Amino acid sequence: MTRAGTSAAAISTDFLDGYATLLSEVSATGRLPRRPELDAMRDLGERAAEAGHGLRELVGLFLGETRRVWGTLPGVARAAGAAERARTGDAVLGAVDAAIAALGEGHERAQRLSVRQEEAARREFVDDLLYGRSDLGRLAERAERFGLRLAHEHAVAVAEGEEPFDDVHPLARRVERELVGRFGDRDVLITTKEGRLICVGASSEGAVLDAFAACARRPDAGRPAARRVAIGRPHSGAGGVVRSYEEALSALDLAQQLELAEPVLRAAELLVFPVLLRDRAAMADLVRTVLGPLTQARGGAGPLLETLTACAAAGYVNAEAARRLQVSVRTLSYRLDRIKFLTGYDPSDGLQRYSLETAAMGARLLGWPDKPL
Repeated sequence: MTRAGTSAAAISTDFLDGYATLLSEVSATGRLPRRPELDAMRDLGERAAEAGHGLRELVGLFLGETRRVWGTLPGVARAAGAAERARTGDAVLGAVDAAIAALGEGHERAQRLSVRQEEAARREFVDDLLYGRSDLGRLAERAERFGLRLAHEHAVAVAEGEEPFDDVHPLARRVERELVGRFGDRDVLITTKEGRLICVGASSEGAVLDAFAACARRPDAGRPAARRVAIGRPHSGAGGVVRSYEEALSALDLAQQLELAEPVLRAAELLVFPVLLRDRAAMADLVRTVLGPLTQARGGAGPLLETLTACAAAGYVNAEAARRLQVSVRTLSYRLDRIKFLTGYDPSDGLQRYSLETAAMGARLLGWPDKPL
């Protein structure tokens, strides 16, 4: 009772303008509501939504007015008998039904427009946030609306899959639902950009990005999961979000260049690669000097370079490296002997192994031997 009373007081009776007159005429003549009258109801529904009133609240107002005026309606008050009263009541209820439907259409129309405007505002904010294209003070104010406090440190995780992600993709919806349900909607933003699924999370909630990676990589029924997730380092301020986002994108690019098998990459663990790439001439010289002799091998340098990569990934456990290469341990040992013979660097020696590994990473970064140095 208290709730109903509060609702009735919260919405103005101005929204009832012309409604009692419509019911009076319908009860007297039995006519149907006219198109201009229904259009007016649609406009009323739209205005109510724009004023912040829910559809249930609006319908309650109109049904309450129907109940209030029912006994005073001409057709009801002057009905000669039960049959005539029933016909009049049927006509009036038909008009009420049409009016309520029109109110609902207008209300839903306003809600759809509001959703589209909200989506457009959110997309504009996301673009400005990830590209740093807006005044930082203004961006921080807008961020509050979407649950981010940019004065804190944030990190960005980026997931990519076999198919592009958009805001209505089932995986994107599931990830947002699960993360918001677990961590709330403060300092967690799930969005998409250029076919990738993105999570911006406060660094104080480190579990957010780990949960995002795990959730994004869990497939839906009949739909593939994200193939790889990269996580940037935490930075403070709006500019920090841009920096972390760029680090995550760079990590994805490096993973593709280096053909890394790891499904979750952390920019903090890949800092050595940008350093190596800053002096491409020195890196090319290292590859040429250390690995260049591998081109003399039968079949070229490719298989031996692949062997070095597999051994490093397997921690130089020969059985595991052979399994990854799908060759016998004997074949692996033969290849390692060939590498030592051709290059003069022994993979079993710690320091020489480091030179081989660094050169192999440089070769993958430079695309050698497929691309000339």
